Amino acid sequence: MSNFQIRACRYWIVALVISCAVEHGLANDDVWPQFRGANANPVAENANLPQRWSINDNVEWSTEIPGRGWSSPVVSGGFVFLTTTLTEGESKLPQTGTEFSNDYVRELTEQGLSQEEILEKVTNRDIELPAEVNLEYVLYCLELETGKIVWHRTYHKGKPQGGRHRKNSFTSETPVTDGKHVFVYSTGLGIFAFDFAGNQIWSQPLEAHPIYLEFGTGSSPVLVDDRLIILNDNQEKCTLSAWNKNTGEKLWEVSRDSFPERQSPLIKSCWVTPYVWKNSMRTEIIAPGALKVTSYDLDGNELWEMQGMGMGLAASSFAVGDNLLVNGGRGRPIYCIKPGAAGDISLQPSEETNEYVVWSRPRAGTYIPTPVAYDGALYVLSDNGILARLDLSSGEESYKSRIQSKLGADFTTSPWAYGRKIFLASEQGEIFAINAGPDFEVAHVETVGELAMASPAIVGDRLLFRSEKRIMSIRKQN
Repeated sequence: MSNFQIRACRYWIVALVISCAVEHGLANDDVWPQFRGANANPVAENANLPQRWSINDNVEWSTEIPGRGWSSPVVSGGFVFLTTTLTEGESKLPQTGTEFSNDYVRELTEQGLSQEEILEKVTNRDIELPAEVNLEYVLYCLELETGKIVWHRTYHKGKPQGGRHRKNSFTSETPVTDGKHVFVYSTGLGIFAFDFAGNQIWSQPLEAHPIYLEFGTGSSPVLVDDRLIILNDNQEKCTLSAWNKNTGEKLWEVSRDSFPERQSPLIKSCWVTPYVWKNSMRTEIIAPGALKVTSYDLDGNELWEMQGMGMGLAASSFAVGDNLLVNGGRGRPIYCIKPGAAGDISLQPSEETNEYVVWSRPRAGTYIPTPVAYDGALYVLSDNGILARLDLSSGEESYKSRIQSKLGADFTTSPWAYGRKIFLASEQGEIFAINAGPDFEVAHVETVGELAMASPAIVGDRLLFRSEKRIMSIRKQN
């Protein structure tokens, strides 16, 4: 059989599998195409989704995934896709929380060490540098119904293009799928396109640029029409770019290295996933970055910008109804913006609203987890376990409460919502179910028994939850 015949046969098999999946009831709610889902707001209305589960209860299947990766699963056509990296030899173990390096710096400072000595010790303990590891980057494809591994493909072997903090992984960027292909992005390494049979359709190498203190990467790609959108904010050359999803051709790239009032921020690197905002007036690409957020049209032309963002951003933006919600970062505001803006829409020092900023809530912004909007409210979770509830129409805060846990309540995973509950997954592997509403009430707490950093996927009546060593399908078991 020729290579052409083999390839044609693979396409036919995949088409048959997808056809059978549709016949057996896989519908639109069985698609989770990107980080935080199609709407970038992980909310579902399926009444059969499980409210409670643990490592053993309501687990439909559990599949071990070797290596380490904090990327989220994406789902289409009855398949689950996720990435991981295998390390040759020893690898620095992950660490919970965001302050352990800062605490170490304070400890070393009290010992009277110089800045150079402190940086060397912190790097040796908490940073994994490219010279220290050899990696294998792998894309996995699993059956949604069974968790069985259908195939896995290595898309790169060798040294990474940059280091990582122990808090991070070398595969923290979530893939994106258009229902026929899955696109894997690794910052500074490349873009890799596969079909659902595991054939690599194209690849595009990318130039590597330094990330702040070798913290690693995390911005995921998004799709709009035939364009794959990549946001790469680093210490050297910040860009937003679009790539033809069918061929890998670069369509355009714009520089993001201009900063308000000619300031040059110490931390230009960000870990934000861009957001495609389809509002009543037009489609925009929203790209928060150091000190400001910028909106672009689909050709990369700037539409508007707003100052007031922090540095080192990780939480993403999304829309509810026709309004955009922008997280300014830890200690900065959250902004609600209406469509149609142009030019500079920054708030003046004494302002909380203007023509296009519907409301802003001072100091409500967070570092890592992205908020979730549910039933008229925005639930904002900080990485150190404080949950706040803001009214979506006004930004008014109805509560701000700390999550209590005996294991430690540190959070990287973004919250999700369904069944009148807001779910929070701690890094220590606890799942907190919070009753939706104006009063802070913990309904129940479960545990999955493993470190958890990845945000889940919701598909039909299943919750796909990735922990450090496995991915689980959480589904009601009769």
